[in-house]
Amino acid sequence: MPHSIKTRRCFLQTLASAAAAPLLDAQSGEWFDKPMRWPQLTLTEDDPKHFNLKFWLDYFARIRSDAACLSAGGVVAYYPTKIPLHHRSQWLGSTDPFGDLVKGCRKQNMVVIARTDPHAIHQDAADAHPDWIMVDAAGKPVRHWSDPSLWVTCALGPYNFEFLTEVHKEIVGLYQVDGIFTNRWAGSGMCYCRHCRENFRKASGLDLPRTNNPQDPARRAHILWRQQRLFELWRVWDGEIRKQNPNARYIANAGGGALSSLDMKTIGELAPTLFADRQARRGLMPPWENGKNGKEYRATLGSKPIVGIFSVGLEEPYRWKDSVQSEAEIRIWMADGVANGLRPWWTKFSASVHDPRWMKPVELMYQWLAKWERYLRNVAPIADCGLVYSQQTATFYGGDKARAKVEDHTLGWYQALIEARIPFEMVHDRLLERERIEGFSALILPNIAALSDEQCRQLRDYVERGGSLIATHETSLYDEWGKRRDDFGLPNSSASTMPAASRAP
Repeated sequence: MPHSIKTRRCFLQTLASAAAAPLLDAQSGEWFDKPMRWPQLTLTEDDPKHFNLKFWLDYFARIRSDAACLSAGGVVAYYPTKIPLHHRSQWLGSTDPFGDLVKGCRKQNMVVIARTDPHAIHQDAADAHPDWIMVDAAGKPVRHWSDPSLWVTCALGPYNFEFLTEVHKEIVGLYQVDGIFTNRWAGSGMCYCRHCRENFRKASGLDLPRTNNPQDPARRAHILWRQQRLFELWRVWDGEIRKQNPNARYIANAGGGALSSLDMKTIGELAPTLFADRQARRGLMPPWENGKNGKEYRATLGSKPIVGIFSVGLEEPYRWKDSVQSEAEIRIWMADGVANGLRPWWTKFSASVHDPRWMKPVELMYQWLAKWERYLRNVAPIADCGLVYSQQTATFYGGDKARAKVEDHTLGWYQALIEARIPFEMVHDRLLERERIEGFSALILPNIAALSDEQCRQLRDYVERGGSLIATHETSLYDEWGKRRDDFGLPNSSASTMPAASRAP
């Protein structure tokens, strides 16, 4: 069947299923699937002195927002916290900007989640708890890269596990928000603090690694230990939040494609919803990169709601946080995300509007999305081609060169499939069970070099059932830990056991 005819049939089938499906009843079930249009207002420390509550609530209503993410605490508290060393905004006084925003959003029947930022602390906290601070390989505490009055925190120690847990409990207990979303919660690089040294040695019997080589035993052990530690933190926060509000959840700023440092299979199991924090293009990034985020998230989250965060400002290295993207740039990035299943979420840094040019384009697009909401709900992809991505290949085979050795291969195939107008979905290489890939007539493996014996068996079984396989470059030449095999784990097309498989050079 010609691709154009097939694509048109898929599109019409999707529209028909969406039109027949009822809109979500906001009064029943959990909140995760309700929101379709998110704003995020990221406050700065001086915002309480000139914060215009009515301005923002009016804008939220005008753009038909049904959920909001609002700055609450962490580096700076925007509410009257009672927790010692939780730094209140110097301009907070007797005000409660976070609480006022929550109250206003609730009156508009909006879902509300609180944003916390645990990546840095002020001097008083550093003096009281120097063990909260991240330490570099030379043994020196790490100052903040953009604000030398702050210290960078260790993500894997008591600051997050104990102090931030109390902050999250206080926020949910006081305001009964629907969830907590954290910025920079997973750390700011390799930490050599006392807690990391002791906890890693206890878990592995090894000293912290001094190399990035994933074949080094200590580095490999640390990669796995760090993931385990962060997922443990995720579960601690989620459990304590739900004690304060059974309907609330912790939602990490985490996840993504092959280059993501946290296992997307585990994230897909843990997260009731997930937010793709890929705010804008930079460099030569193509517009379809935002939709790629949606496909990667859907590969492990399935039908769970997924959200795409986009910035109204520039994301280039030379950016100024109060800068504004052009209307065309905002529209194409948002639209590609929506077309690939992401629900839009704009983020604005600071409650002051220095340049309002972004506001009308977002308003018009959100109003348009609200009008056509029925066709954006309850849809399922029906593409029959799968593009496989592999975090273990990026981590243990690619290492420091994962972008060139792994991601570039994926991007090339992604572009080729778009140009050929072939509908496709992303497939996670740790989810190759029959029920997960049965709907695909072909799987593409773009240099998925690191595959286990079990994964190779699953792919051979897939071919024996009639599926087609395209494997490029060094696909399957290494095991799941990046150790080279004597020969490919998947044979070439000449092998009689895989008549429908082919290997591209």
